[in-house]
Amino acid sequence: MSQEVTEKIVTITKEELTSLPVATFTGKITLVDSEETAKKAIETLRKEKIIGFDTETKPSFKRGQTNNVALLQLSSDTESYLFRLNHIGLPECVKNLLEDDNLLKIGLSIHDDFHNLHRLYQLEPQAFIDLQNYVKQFRIIDNSLAKIYAILFDERISKGQRLTNWEADTLTVNQQAYAALDAIACVRIYNYLSGNKFNPLTSKYLHDAPEKED
Repeated sequence: MSQEVTEKIVTITKEELTSLPVATFTGKITLVDSEETAKKAIETLRKEKIIGFDTETKPSFKRGQTNNVALLQLSSDTESYLFRLNHIGLPECVKNLLEDDNLLKIGLSIHDDFHNLHRLYQLEPQAFIDLQNYVKQFRIIDNSLAKIYAILFDERISKGQRLTNWEADTLTVNQQAYAALDAIACVRIYNYLSGNKFNPLTSKYLHDAPEKED
């Protein structure tokens, strides 16, 4: 491999990101707020080979105060299930799926998600891929879901709902769409990259790597 190739990286600037059209969620969203609904959701998800994963937590604006995970998102490439953990806890069927080492799960910055879940539940997650690590083999150096998604699909994931109240009695349509898209985006990114649909050397976001200081 030539020296020139090794010095190329894929990254998107803030300006390029903000100029892109906003991505929208077009799949089906199922809100899971009962044990029975959870069982049906897991039965459906277990038919998938790959599942997207994410969590949401009510933001805290007081120093030293943290909130518990309120929402767990699990998604196929067409449908997203939103498990309201603050209402139903972590059902055994969901725990078993997260611990199943035969079912591939895709997330981003999953260490943080696991850390927050471990504060509430005894859980040993298995068969997870963290996109922050996975994308490096494709020369992508950006770590955020929004930037990775934008590089691959030329669409911007709006983060406008991120700091909303995920413990609200009723989640708004916009909250649900935001949460669903975050999980399904993980599946789409993994499928696109693993399916050899992305060539970093022909990406319009390919740049020369900054020179390292001596």
